[in-house]
Parts: sequence; structure tokens; C-alpha cells
Amino acid sequence: MITKNQNVLKWFEEMKALCKPDNVVWIDGSEEQLAQLREEAFRTGEMIKLNEEKLPGCIYHRTKPNDVARVEDRTFICSRRKEDAGPTNNWMDPKEMYAMLTPMYDGVMKGRTMYVIPYSMGPIGSPIAKVGFELTDSIYVVLNMAIMTRMGDKVIEAFPDDSNDFVRGLHSKADVDPEKRYIVQFPEDNTIWSINSAYGGNVLLGKKCFALRIASFQGKNEGWMAEHMLILGVQKPDGTTTYITAAFPSACGKTNLAMLIPPEGYKKKGYKVFTVGDDIAWMKQGPDGRLYAITPENGFFGVAPGTNAKSNFNALESTKKNAIFTNVAINKDDMTVWWEGLDKNPPENAQEWTGLDVNGKEWTSQIDEKTGKKKVLAHPNSRFTAPAQNCPCLSPEFNNPNGVPISAMIFGGRRASTTPLVYQSFDWTHGTYVGSAVSSETTAAATGAVGVLRHDPMAMKPFIGYNVGDYWNHWLEMGEKLGDKAPKIFNVNWFRQDENGNFMWPGFGDNMRVLDWIIDRCEGKVDAVETPIGFVPKPEDINIEGLEGEVSLDTVKHLVDVDKDLWKKEIKEMRRYYDEDIKAKGGNIPQALYDELDKIEARLGK
Repeated sequence: MITKNQNVLKWFEEMKALCKPDNVVWIDGSEEQLAQLREEAFRTGEMIKLNEEKLPGCIYHRTKPNDVARVEDRTFICSRRKEDAGPTNNWMDPKEMYAMLTPMYDGVMKGRTMYVIPYSMGPIGSPIAKVGFELTDSIYVVLNMAIMTRMGDKVIEAFPDDSNDFVRGLHSKADVDPEKRYIVQFPEDNTIWSINSAYGGNVLLGKKCFALRIASFQGKNEGWMAEHMLILGVQKPDGTTTYITAAFPSACGKTNLAMLIPPEGYKKKGYKVFTVGDDIAWMKQGPDGRLYAITPENGFFGVAPGTNAKSNFNALESTKKNAIFTNVAINKDDMTVWWEGLDKNPPENAQEWTGLDVNGKEWTSQIDEKTGKKKVLAHPNSRFTAPAQNCPCLSPEFNNPNGVPISAMIFGGRRASTTPLVYQSFDWTHGTYVGSAVSSETTAAATGAVGVLRHDPMAMKPFIGYNVGDYWNHWLEMGEKLGDKAPKIFNVNWFRQDENGNFMWPGFGDNMRVLDWIIDRCEGKVDAVETPIGFVPKPEDINIEGLEGEVSLDTVKHLVDVDKDLWKKEIKEMRRYYDEDIKAKGGNIPQALYDELDKIEARLGK
């Protein structure tokens, strides 16, 4: 079905005239059309069909070795004024960027097909959802967007013929040339242009590009929030469900929390955890004054390495049918997939993610003849794209167009010493400060340097589509709007270590015990200890039943302890971060956040 919306058609005709494709295909979302595209991709070698019995409906794709991750240095926010992009974004004048990119798109689709993808971020027709159209020359993009969004004729049918509220996405893999690779957001034009990449995070324009960078800008202007947050529901034995959002930098257990399996003791009592979303939350004030959230996505785009039945059973189950695997290894004996951390049995007859070794020959052995060491078979950022409906713990409210009411928001990072296991902010303004202070210490595996602090406000640093200071101000405005209906704000740290460098908290499913305390605080069922940084639990209020020998009451006391000397250093570092990294580089920091710093400093004393 071709839309009757003249705003869409005018833009489409302009882009078609620019890119000059041989053919145009409007994506209707039908299984019949998608099956034809899969078969075409198998014929050309763009995709590989996997074992239909063991992985029904699953397909494999590999990108070029120069095109394996998001490219932040090639990602731009092109607002008309530089100050509106702020210090956390790359900026270029939109006129200059259009002038530079337009010749790259001129005739780029000659000999190719342009696919027109109408898609909805969020349930079609939801008051919180938004519509986008992506034009692409990649079947890989079409098949991924079919999993990650609601797309096709149903979107066109629900989209008003006179509306101009849609995001215009143009993508071409072009020559996959890293020197000419650009992922560009034009927030004031509702437009995204991506060229010379075929990797998901750069080309699935509904994901980070629209759902965070463009949507955060829309949210500021329209009075709602687009956040890099999971959404989960905790159902108690009495049947009541509390919904929570949470934001963590990478490598801090976000997907694991989103799909948490409660410890045995909680399961026996009847507790359940439901996943509403694993990555992005769009939140709007509802008629009752509370904040309601949907995930704009319809699937999971997850990192494969490290995902296994123990670390994240539900995520692994989600990949068992109708999934797309990118840059993992193939077991050539039975055409299944493998990655580091899946199990301890790498396939003997493996095809490494690039498919070829440096001499252009296929891998035939796991051992590198030169070094004698095992080869890394899957790329460290290899991915699975899996339908949300595959997830065993998917929330019954997943498709609720009105969203779910949010009672608590959680921030967190990877900190070895300073930050307690959990603490609650004094109020929304203080909670906004806590979000602005989100940071993680690097691990040796990641950088070669241990304990380097990386600031990542609200875990949104790469995704804020405008000035970070204005973004913080929008948070403060949302707090005023929500008033006493605002969610309570908490901070967690699963990674606190003892003097020997051992983790003090078991993490994974046992994080349910912290969620339990958070919900009790939201319901006013437990008291807390007031400290200079916020409210921490009374140690006896963290349920450690079943953790005997692993976590004692004394351990919990250490976990929730607030070391004033360490926190004085923390506040000093936050002043430096605000002044040098943000304010000095054009960030409009609200005075209210400086006031929060002053208050914490005063409470810590001399």
C-alpha cells in the first residue's frame, strides 16, 4: 500500500529523484513479502539461512570488518545553532551538512532497489507512539526493522493523511566506506540521514537515531521523555504489579535486569518479573497525572557474547526462532551459531565472523597456527535481533497503547567503592542530580586502565539530541509537571568490592532483593536511614534469606555504608565535570543542579 499523505509522498519523490534507484518497493509488512526478501538475500549471499530445525526462521548476516559498531565520531546533531547541540554532540551547520552529503546520495541507488519502510515506534495508534518512514537499499535493514518495529500497511492505515509528524529516514549502504560514513540527525527537520554503513546501530534508523536522539528533542518540545531505560514489572504474590524504569551505562547489567529471574525463595512465594522493554522508554503524563511508559521497540537488538543460559536465560530463549544473527560464528557442521560465552564448547568446524582469514581462506581450525591460541570466533559486538514476543517473561502489558504507570526510576553504574548498593534521592530535583552524575569505572578488559571514571549522564551521553544542560532542565520541568505523582528516584551499584577486590553482592537474579526494597519504599512500607547523599536501607530490610554463607548482615552494612571522605572527592569531581566538561564547553547547566551539589557538600561537612 502506498500512502496518500502528500507530505510523505513529496519527501519520498525528492529522495527517489536524488538516489535514482532502479526499483522501488513499498514494504507492506506481510510475511509473504518478507519471505520473498529473505529468499532474495539468500540468493545474493547477503544473508545465510540457518538450520531450520534447530533455529526455525533464523538467518545470519555478516558486516564488513570496518563496519561493526556505532560510530560516535561520525554521528552528528545538526541543529541550526551550535549551542543547541551542546558539548556532548558533534555538530555541523545543517546547510553545510546537506551540501556535503547530497552529492554522496546522488545516484547512490542506481542498479539497486529502494525499500520504503513505514513503521511505528510503539503500538500503532498509541498516544505515546510516533511514525517514521525509512528509505533504504538494504534488505538487512528491512528484515531487522520487521523485528524491531511495527511496520507496513497497518501503519499507513493509522497515519492521518494530513499529518506532517513523521521522521524522515534516508539510508544507503553506498560503498560501506568508513571515510565517508555519516550518521546525521537534523532534529528541527525530523530527519535522519545515514550513509556508508550496513551495521544495525547506524542503519536501523528507528532505534538510537529516532527513538533517542530525535525523540529526546521531540520530548523536550512536546512535554514528554525519551530515555535510554529498560522497563520491567514486578508482580507480588497478591497480583499487584509495580513498574520500574532503569538506566545503566554499557556493561552494567541492563538487559539482565530487564529479564531478571527472581531467586528461588521469591519464586516459591509467587513473585514474577515481566519485561516491558530492554533498552528504551518513552514516557508521557497520563490522565491521572502519573508518568506512563511504553517501549517504542518491538524486539531486542542485543550483544551476543556473554549471553548464555545462566547469565540471561530469557534473552537466549528469545533468539531461538525468527531471529537475525550478525557477526557471530557459524558451526558449519549443523549451520547453527556460536559466540564466546555461549558455552565452553566452541565448534570444531567453525566459520569465524569475518568468514575468511587474512589470506582469504575459510577458518578450518579454532587454533591460530602462529600464536597457538584459540581464535575469537564471534566479534565482541556481534548481535542478535530477536522478536520481543519470543521472550518467556514478556509483560502482558507489552502492547498496551497507554503504557504502564511508573513508580520508580533507577540509575546505576559500575563503582568499586564510593556508591552504596542502593540509595533513594530526597526528591525529584535531587534525583535529577543523581542521574546527571551517572558514571562507571572502566575495567581492564575494556581499556587496559582500571578505575578510570567515565561520566554518562542518565546513560544518555551518546543519545541526547540537544544540549545536555537543556536536557537536565527538561527533567526538572517534568518533575514540576508531575508534582507528587512523580516516580521515586533511586541509584544502585551491583559492583561494590571488598578490600581484596571481590564483588560483595551476587547480582543477577539476586538484584530482585534490591527491587523488593525499592518497591517497599514506593509503597511506604519500610523506613530508611537518612545520609548526606540520600536514603539508604536499614541493613535488616534487605532480604538475604537464601544467601547464607554468601552475604551476611555485616556485608549488607558495608554495602550500604556511605564513606564521607570518598563522597567529598565525588562531589569535587562532579564540580569539575560540570564546570570543565559541560559548562566551559557550552552546556547550560541549571542552577538547581549546582544547588544540589552545594546541599550535599554542606551535609557531608568539613
